Amino acid sequence: MSLALSAGLLPRFTSPAAGTEEPVEAITEEAGITAEAGQRLRVTPLVAEGARVAQGAPVAALRDHPAIRLVAPMAATVAAIRLLPGSVLSEIVLFREAGGDRQDHPLPGSDTAALRATLQNAGLWPLLRRRPFGGMPGPDERPAAIFVMAADTRPLAPSPHTAIVHQQAAFGRGLDALGQLTDGPVYVVEPAGTELLERGRAGGRAVALPCGPRHPQGLAGLQIHHHRPATAEAAVWDIHAEDVAAIGTLIHDGVVPETRLVRVAGSALRQGRLVRTQPGADLRGLVHGYALPGAHTIRTGSPLDGGAAHWLGPRDRQVTVLPRQGRPGAAHWFRAALTRSSLPLPVIPTAALDQALGGALPAAALVRALGAGEDEAAVRLGALSLLEEDMALADYVLGGEANLAAQLRRTLDRVAQEVAP
Repeated sequence: MSLALSAGLLPRFTSPAAGTEEPVEAITEEAGITAEAGQRLRVTPLVAEGARVAQGAPVAALRDHPAIRLVAPMAATVAAIRLLPGSVLSEIVLFREAGGDRQDHPLPGSDTAALRATLQNAGLWPLLRRRPFGGMPGPDERPAAIFVMAADTRPLAPSPHTAIVHQQAAFGRGLDALGQLTDGPVYVVEPAGTELLERGRAGGRAVALPCGPRHPQGLAGLQIHHHRPATAEAAVWDIHAEDVAAIGTLIHDGVVPETRLVRVAGSALRQGRLVRTQPGADLRGLVHGYALPGAHTIRTGSPLDGGAAHWLGPRDRQVTVLPRQGRPGAAHWFRAALTRSSLPLPVIPTAALDQALGGALPAAALVRALGAGEDEAAVRLGALSLLEEDMALADYVLGGEANLAAQLRRTLDRVAQEVAP
């Protein structure tokens, strides 16, 4: 049974239009390799500061899984390698080398083990995201299903269809490769009325799922919960459609694509941008000359779930530029005392809250379970299929007071500790 295509909300955020309808190439002079927000990657550098690297060449390996590599998004000189205590990745900063080389990777053919090795060595494995708990899959993990997100309903998001419109052959090859990584279905979530999926892909196990235009229909969490819920025993993966096309390019041509489609938007811009830029692009470089005068904040990600950053996030395809808010004045001591005494603020169930979770989850019961720390109830209600981004619209509807994303993360971390071997 499909989700109701009218479920969800249409949050509005102001942004000027892009100068052109077609994306323009915008490669920044600096780029940074970082982990996803909230993720701790323990790494071993494979290059030294000052080394010159080719685009697509491995620059670091995961300590826990050395076969999984992080690669240079462009031909560059390694400017800085910054690690936190415990060899946790902070950032690897690269300076562009114009006219540099591209790394060639071996073609895996039809061998599944070779396919995994190629994806891991070429830096595309981290683009796969597992549920429950988030993060990339283990190197030998085999999911119950894979969801390909060819729709994105976050406000101001670029269309995944636009991103792959000229990469249909690569997208099809990528779907076939995903079919080798699972015995279950490969779901392609696409806007209703589009026909991206060719019949017979992924060993005949590819399934098209129509998606409505309202948020959060274009988030993987809602689709996974409705069609193939994740459990501690059966992981489910999701991946962006453009990254599937990147897999198709890698296994056919032996190279990692150099750019991805990114929209630069927000109310602090005088003109928006639709660009093809490298992963880890310098956000200041993408915004320079397009921002309005005055203080502003540059965020990687959408207005709902993005965060202030220097570099484009590993999976992000949005840059949001907003006016910087002034600090509010200190409240009178008596008012502050009354406010503190009322915390935590109660969440009042409303139709908007229900629609913020796509009308597919029991919103009031889930919010109550998260707030009370009732992990068993939260799991029973579908928490294992969700990540922080899936709660962002609900937090927005509630004015940010409940911080449901943080509550969900605490629940997931506790459950992960309980089920860890």
